[in-house]
Amino acid sequence: MSTCVVTGGAGFLGSHLCEHLLGEGHRVICIDNLETGSLQNIAHIRDEDFEFRNLDITEYVDVPENVDFVFHLASPASPIDYLRLPLHTLKVGSYGTHHMLGLAKFKRARFLIASTSEVYGDPQVHPQTEDYWGHVNPIGPRGVYDEAKRYAEALTMAYHRQQGVDTAIVRIFNTYGARMRAHDGRAIPTFLRQALQDRPLTVFGEGDQTRSFCFVDDLIRGIVALAESPDIHAPVNIGNPDEFTLLELAKTVIEITESRSEIVFEALPVDDPQQRRPDISKAKDLLGWEPKVALPDGLRRTIEQAGIERLVGASD
Repeated sequence: MSTCVVTGGAGFLGSHLCEHLLGEGHRVICIDNLETGSLQNIAHIRDEDFEFRNLDITEYVDVPENVDFVFHLASPASPIDYLRLPLHTLKVGSYGTHHMLGLAKFKRARFLIASTSEVYGDPQVHPQTEDYWGHVNPIGPRGVYDEAKRYAEALTMAYHRQQGVDTAIVRIFNTYGARMRAHDGRAIPTFLRQALQDRPLTVFGEGDQTRSFCFVDDLIRGIVALAESPDIHAPVNIGNPDEFTLLELAKTVIEITESRSEIVFEALPVDDPQQRRPDISKAKDLLGWEPKVALPDGLRRTIEQAGIERLVGASD
């Protein structure tokens, strides 16, 4: 049995990762300050090998136990959150990453950081490969998240090169599934909430900007596969390369939910990326990983697993 620390473990992705690791027979220490995570995401976990600790990783964190893996997923991730918490977002990416890397070094643990496709910004290369350096506005409203993750990647590689820490970087593309907050501002939970209430679906711009959506179960498989590949230290894209316009996504959601909703258009947000699609050649070659769940099936599973009440909840 390995002992795994998961920061952000009460969040959307973190809670799914905790579940997966427990299912594989690992002990899990879940760390979250509940700024954007929720105890509701982990309330169903009844396992003697699971422990939740309410801690803020921007401060020093002491973990007395031996640790084999540190999965650093903590960060505000939705535009609503990082625009509301700009300084905290930067601190989690800097101080938080520094503290978790220090823990991994002290414990001689493998460290995996959840980075993001946002490091590519509004990309001028399509699809995005790991060797593309990105096109990011560092002082725009999205810059606090983009640059926090870019800095965290740089810090991770510095610890690997200078301190010899066994590190991994996963660049996560758009992911969806049960436990996404209904009001977190991202496309799929927003469209599902609106469609299930027969309200108009809000599409920004003309809806021709593209995204690639990965079902959470596929993503977690990819994260764990990378963590269990100790010779891989450079970033690896994990996401679904199937590309959809946001208008196509809205129409698919209406069809899946059999909603009477119409589609309305609003002004495009500042620095909104026009294209987003991962090149997953590296993940296929090095990890033997690729997604299995197509978008329509994943949307149906999200509704079934989350339940309509959670998807349309007035609060989170």
